Amino acid sequence: MRRSHKRRSASIVLAIGVLGVAAAGALLYAYRSPSLDATPATLDILDAQGAWVGAYHMPSAEEIASLGNGDAVMYGRRLLNETARLLPDNVGNDLNCNSCHMAEGKRPFGNHYLNTGGGSYPRYMTRPGKEIGLVERINGCLQRSMNGKPLAPDAPAMRAMLEYMAWLSRPVPDGARVAAPSEGPIDSSRVPDRGRGQSLYAAQCAACHGDNGEGRRDGSGDIAFPPLWGERSFNIGAGMARLYKAASFVKHNMPPAASREPPLGQQVMPDQDAVDIADYFIHQPRPDFAGKGKDWPRDPKPKDARY
Repeated sequence: MRRSHKRRSASIVLAIGVLGVAAAGALLYAYRSPSLDATPATLDILDAQGAWVGAYHMPSAEEIASLGNGDAVMYGRRLLNETARLLPDNVGNDLNCNSCHMAEGKRPFGNHYLNTGGGSYPRYMTRPGKEIGLVERINGCLQRSMNGKPLAPDAPAMRAMLEYMAWLSRPVPDGARVAAPSEGPIDSSRVPDRGRGQSLYAAQCAACHGDNGEGRRDGSGDIAFPPLWGERSFNIGAGMARLYKAASFVKHNMPPAASREPPLGQQVMPDQDAVDIADYFIHQPRPDFAGKGKDWPRDPKPKDARY
């Protein structure tokens, strides 16, 4: 009787162990095999006068395979996610395009691409003081945010990134826009407290971005969380090196969490906290930008310009 009881107990323990391993395996599979997309969303499409003209349904990456140019679109998607790995001659640090363009360029408030391929370019920009096209805009990011070198306009990688952005914009009629802000609002009257920002960074940011802003790598050696300062981060000419641009990004996108709906599962931090954290990390050592003397040749510099 006692032996039978022991055998039943052992069987129960074994069954629980098997179930535990199976559950752990399922969780690991779910973690390693995420959906190709962020949670789909529906957004308004507005014409030039602000009138509603339709609904924008966030396209699914699974749809790319059915496109006539599906190979180019998928390559563009990979390039934006794995820029440093796939373009080592053009990227001079440990950032990818989607380090700053959240959720594959589909995230409102996260520097999305939803309108980039649908008539937003060419457009006048104050930093170069002229009208530029999307190719120039992408190359500006490669030279500034990625501290690297531009691509030739007809390079296969450039064409592929343009194809991906155009795919995101195809449901939008000419002259209309997806009603989704690229950047979130921030109170630019806030005066930063850098010492407080250092404390907040240590408490809220260092776990992902490192005590010394060096970023974190995953088990494959790829950057999981980008470096925020140092030689492997964005240079002083990047938009993220400006206080209120960085603070807006921090407020509306950090820290990321499981939810893909805005906000990203997190409690949106107060403006003052975001400004203080941004002021701390943007003033840490980072690469210079050789062309900075040519910036804002016609228009007044923004008050948060670093040079």
